[in-house]
Amino acid sequence: MSSYPYHIVPSGPQVLDAGLLEILYATFNHRRWVSPDPVEFLYGYKDPLEREVVGLIAACLAYGRVTQIHASISLVLSKMEPSPRHYVLEASRRQLAHAFARFRHRFTSGEELASLLYGIRTILERHGSLEACFTYGLAAKSGHTVLEALMRFAAELRSTSGLAHSMLVPDPHAGSALKRLNLFLRWMVRKDRIDPGGWKGVRPSQLIVPLDTHMHRISLYLSLTRRRQPNMQTALEITEAFRTLVPHDPVRYDFALTRLSIMAPTRQHLDSSKVLPLRTLLTSLAPTGRRCRKTASPQAHKEGPQWPKLTSYR
Repeated sequence: MSSYPYHIVPSGPQVLDAGLLEILYATFNHRRWVSPDPVEFLYGYKDPLEREVVGLIAACLAYGRVTQIHASISLVLSKMEPSPRHYVLEASRRQLAHAFARFRHRFTSGEELASLLYGIRTILERHGSLEACFTYGLAAKSGHTVLEALMRFAAELRSTSGLAHSMLVPDPHAGSALKRLNLFLRWMVRKDRIDPGGWKGVRPSQLIVPLDTHMHRISLYLSLTRRRQPNMQTALEITEAFRTLVPHDPVRYDFALTRLSIMAPTRQHLDSSKVLPLRTLLTSLAPTGRRCRKTASPQAHKEGPQWPKLTSYR
């Protein structure tokens, strides 16, 4: 039996249309929509052992304005090239502290970043890879989500890095949705035109929706949840609602839906209506009257509407 007190009661997708969601997925499942999402930093690393290190660093720093996120991740990786994994394994704690002494990303100091990197090094030395560390906690009877393994992974990362009082690595026992770590898992486990994948020991069906304010807002308006706090219980409830549509891949629509919610026109529509069906989202937000329809041509699906650029991320 799970030792974590989360009881899943899915509210049910009352206004959710699987066909429309697939149109939305087809529209945004292209690399042209990625920038400046942090997932783009993973694309340059073909080796999953390199990619997982880059992905965890990028996910941990994925809070705040997109321009600052991009600048911070770029700066960190520039010091770790050509092999971030080798860099982490070879650098001492003192060398890491010196290399990132002047680093600052919002609330994260260079000292905290150095501690995170040293914590990653400890995990790599102990388990061989981040994936091995994660799957070690993925017990056979842990349920149909990664919840227990995720909480164990977060706890070990906080322990090895010594960041028990830092927001850089969230406290797995504080009720947080662990959004950034779930985002990291989505990148490493799923594989399509957005998520590069690389991990084989975790199934996409086990993933949990990376819940942030954007996904929470749109989930409330699509009746995926009634819960007002974007915590782990809410993330599990939303995941279960999506699981009724795509049991093998419940986070399939995360990237597309968060793109809608992040962009300014979507926010305006969501804030002006108590319930906003997905069809309204798809038909009202396309500029110059263009609509996403099931009868749209393949070329229209490929190009999609010209949405505004992102200004904030999650």
